[in-house]
Amino acid sequence: MATPKENLRRRASRVRRSLKKVANGRPRLSVHRSSKNIYAQIIDDEAGRTLAAASSLDANLREALKTGADTAAAAAVGKLVAERAKEAGVTDVVFDRGAFIYHGRIKALADSAREGGLNF
Repeated sequence: MATPKENLRRRASRVRRSLKKVANGRPRLSVHRSSKNIYAQIIDDEAGRTLAAASSLDANLREALKTGADTAAAAAVGKLVAERAKEAGVTDVVFDRGAFIYHGRIKALADSAREGGLNF
């Protein structure tokens, strides 16, 4: 029987495999959510490097947020990663939700990244 950690890894790889089919060379906006924080990074899979990243642990966000684990924090991280992506010259991405359901914090991050100017 598979462990819960193996199930999460399998689900994330299944999502990533389907994203690679439709990416057409676009970078990937990858999201990770923990019980205390949320992280987002834009990854160029062809070059194997991170183009932009943001998390609720960033110094300027940490002071402004009540906690790093709510939808307000996710929205702030989405806006910040969109700003940093624009600085890096990235506007079109594919959204990689990983093993997480597109709901709550993940949805809040995606919506604020779209409002910040990212297309996906």
